[in-house]
Amino acid sequence: MSRRKITIGQAGSWVIACALFFALLLLVISNPALSIALHYPFQQAATHYGQQKVPYVPKDELEKALLGASMANNTLMITTVNKAYADKGSMLDLFLESLRQGEDTQHLTQHLLVVALDISAFNRCREIGLHCYKLVTDDVDFSGEKLYMTQDYLDMMWRRTLFLGQVLKRNYSFVFTDTDVMWLRNPFHQFSQEDDIQISCDRFNGKPHDLSNLLNTGFYHVRSNNRTVKLYDLWYESKSSANFTGLKDQDVLEHLKFTEIFRELGLKIRVLDTLYFSGFCEKSRDLRIVNTMHANCCKSLKAKLLDLRTVLMDWKRHRISVTDGSNWNSSFNGWSESIMCIKSWFEKR
Repeated sequence: MSRRKITIGQAGSWVIACALFFALLLLVISNPALSIALHYPFQQAATHYGQQKVPYVPKDELEKALLGASMANNTLMITTVNKAYADKGSMLDLFLESLRQGEDTQHLTQHLLVVALDISAFNRCREIGLHCYKLVTDDVDFSGEKLYMTQDYLDMMWRRTLFLGQVLKRNYSFVFTDTDVMWLRNPFHQFSQEDDIQISCDRFNGKPHDLSNLLNTGFYHVRSNNRTVKLYDLWYESKSSANFTGLKDQDVLEHLKFTEIFRELGLKIRVLDTLYFSGFCEKSRDLRIVNTMHANCCKSLKAKLLDLRTVLMDWKRHRISVTDGSNWNSSFNGWSESIMCIKSWFEKR
């Protein structure tokens, strides 16, 4: 009797199981989406949310700007401009022209964030159609030309340093470039993957890890990590030190790099060779490999514009000579003299 009861019980269970199976089969046939979900349960979660198209909402305008300009690896290019540099025909236009003329640089405008220091510069940036961020400081007018080492110039440089530190804290790496740096070739191919900071210099002594090189903050690459975030905090805080009163950000960095607190950060810093990352202080001797040309060692905006236009003319001549195989000397005497920038140091303003 007990064996028969067990058999009947088992038969009942099979009947119930079969009924449930056919009910589920009918449900799957009538609902293809459920069929996919059962077959690919983990993929369906992503597909489901993808169908819903739930957008990521940036927490503020800065995050929106950084997200829009950054590459897949959270790296972007950043430059700062005021009205004097953003006006039509001024430095921003010349900078963009270099990107149009350069080798493998045209697409980089997609990853350029222009930080405007006044409303006029912001409007001009929007007019051109770039990624723009408005960094307007209350009660401070940054719109006019700020001559080298004037108080307005110093304030503008320090505001820039504070901003760049905020970018690092948001986990974005960047290449900061002044607009008076002409991008002749894509410099990203020259950057190493190991260094925290790769920075240009006025004159290169041949040793890339020797901090005795005179650093130039007009062009440098910074990776976002704990070390670089701490550096920017230290850098900006040093502005208030009595030892650094009246110094620009670059000069303070020059002092800091030899201090114990700086060494304790454990930063990996590489100084960029002027053969590849050139400037008016020390011009690259070879147009065939140079990446950038910076109008450093120059005092006024007018002088920079005139001499950088000559740089782009030289660059265009070089490109033509390479294309048609002419004998124009492209290795040593290719650059014209930066006459206006030399004269700018003797002008009275």
